[in-house]
Amino acid sequence: MKALVLFSGGVDSTTCLALAIYKYGKENVIALSIFYGQKHVKELEASKKIAEYYEVEHISLDVAKIFEHSECCLLDHSKQEIPKGDYFSQLKEASGNPVLTYVPFRNGLFLSCAASIALSKGCNVIYYGAHRDDAAGNAYPDCSTSFYNAMNEAIYEGSGKQLHIEAPFISLTKADIVKKGIELKVPYQMTWSCYEGGEKSCGVCGTCIDRAKAFEKNGIKDLTI
Repeated sequence: MKALVLFSGGVDSTTCLALAIYKYGKENVIALSIFYGQKHVKELEASKKIAEYYEVEHISLDVAKIFEHSECCLLDHSKQEIPKGDYFSQLKEASGNPVLTYVPFRNGLFLSCAASIALSKGCNVIYYGAHRDDAAGNAYPDCSTSFYNAMNEAIYEGSGKQLHIEAPFISLTKADIVKKGIELKVPYQMTWSCYEGGEKSCGVCGTCIDRAKAFEKNGIKDLTI
C-alpha cells in the first residue's frame, strides 16, 4: 500500500501524515502541499520543514488561479479582513452559511488534484485531515461526513476502483487529534495553523483559538503563540 497525504503543515494534516507513516512506512508515503493564493506562505514553509523531518517525498502544487474570482478573506487579493473570535461566534453571524474563511469547494478541488497525482504515483489511498469540529454548524461543508462519503465514492469509481480516500479524524474533535498526535510524537512545535502570517501566531483568529483549546485539553503548551 502507498498513501498520498494532503498536507498543509497544520495540526490536523501533520497528525494525518504521522499516522500514514506509522501505518505504511515513510518510503510509502507522499505529502502533497497546495498553494491556493493564501495571504501568507507560513504554512507551506512549515510543510516543507516537516516533510524533511519525516523524510518523505514532498510535492507542491499551485492552484491559485482557480480562486482568483473568490473574495474569501484568506486569499491574498481579497479586501476582506480575517475575522477574529471563535467559530461559534462566527457561525451565529453567518446564519447557517459557511464561515468567512471557507474557501469555495477547496477540499473538493484538493482531493481531485490529489487523486490525479496519487494515481500517477501508484498510490492506493489519499489521507486528509477533516474533523468533526470543522464540519460543525456548516462552518466548512467540505469537511463533513456526507462530503467525505460522496468524494470517496466519486474518486473510487472515477479511478477504476484503484483509489479511495481515508479521513481518519472525520468523527473526532481537534482535541482528539492532538491526543493521537502525542502518541505518535508529532512535532507540533513545527506546525503552523494561524490565518495571519506574523512571526508568531496571532492567537485570536478562529483556527488559533481552536488549536489553543485542543492543546489545553491535552495539557500541552502551544509554542507557536
